[in-house]
Amino acid sequence: MPVTNLPRAALFMVGAALLFALMSVMVKLLSHSLPNAMVVFLRSALSLLILLPAILRRGTGELRTRHLKEHIARGTAGMVGMYCFFFAISKLGLAEALLLNYSLPLFLPLVERAWLGQPTPRGIWKPLGIGLLGLVFILQPGVGLFRPAALVGVLGALFAAVAQVGVRRLTLHESVTKIVFYFSVSSTVIALGPAILSWVTPSVDAVPVVLGMVAAGTVAQLMMTRAYQLAPAAQVGPFIYGSVAFAACFDWLIFSHRPDAVGAVGTGLVIVAGVLALRGGSRSKPVPL
Repeated sequence: MPVTNLPRAALFMVGAALLFALMSVMVKLLSHSLPNAMVVFLRSALSLLILLPAILRRGTGELRTRHLKEHIARGTAGMVGMYCFFFAISKLGLAEALLLNYSLPLFLPLVERAWLGQPTPRGIWKPLGIGLLGLVFILQPGVGLFRPAALVGVLGALFAAVAQVGVRRLTLHESVTKIVFYFSVSSTVIALGPAILSWVTPSVDAVPVVLGMVAAGTVAQLMMTRAYQLAPAAQVGPFIYGSVAFAACFDWLIFSHRPDAVGAVGTGLVIVAGVLALRGGSRSKPVPL
C-alpha cells in the first residue's frame, strides 16, 4: 500500500503550480513574436526530444500497440486543448487563462458519462453550478456576447477533460510509457502542419524563453506526478490552483495587468467549485497542458 505524505505532496504540487505559472509567462512573452501554432509546436517537439531517450531505453518492443486510434484521438483532443489554452494566454490575463484551463474538473464527470458510460457522481451538480456561475463572471457577457478569447479558454478546458478521460480509458490496457510516447509523437505530428503554414524562425532572444517554457512545463509535470504518488488526488489536487495566484502576481509585476472585481469573484467561485469537484466527484487527476 502506498505511503501518504500530504505535506511533501503539497510541496511538490505547489512547486508544480509555480512552474506552470512560469510556463504561462513564457508562452505570453513568445506570443508577442511567434504565432500560436509555432509556440504549440515548439512546446510539443522539444518535450518529445527530452522524453524520447528515456522512453527508447525501455526498448521499442514495449511501444507496440493495438490501440493506435485511441492514442490519436487522445492526442488530437489534447492538442486542441493546448491550442486553445495558449491562445487564451496570449489574449487574456495569465490568471484568467490558467483558471479557465483548471475548470476542467467540472467537465470530467460529464465527459466520463458521455464517453465511458459511467454514472454521474453524487453531489457533482452543486460544484458544477457554482463553477458555471463563476465562468459567467469571468466570461463577462455584454450586449448578448461573451469575450471570444475567454470562450476559447473554456473550450480548451473541455478538450483537456476529453483528453484526460482518454488517458483513463487507455490505462485499462496500455502502459504509461506507451501513453506518454504516443501522445508526444501524435501531438508533435499534429502541430507540425499548422506550424509550417505560419512558420516564423525564433529570434536569438526568443531561444532562452522557448527553452525555459519547455523546461518549466516538463519539470512541472514531473513534480505533479510525484505529488500524486505521495497523496490521493482529492487531497493534493486542489493545491494546483496555487498557480492562479502565482500567475496573478506575475501578470501584475511583468505585464501590469490587474483583474477587475467581477473577474475576481468569478475566480473565487471557480476555485471553490474545482476543489469541491476534486474532493467529491472526480476519480481522475487533472493534467494541465
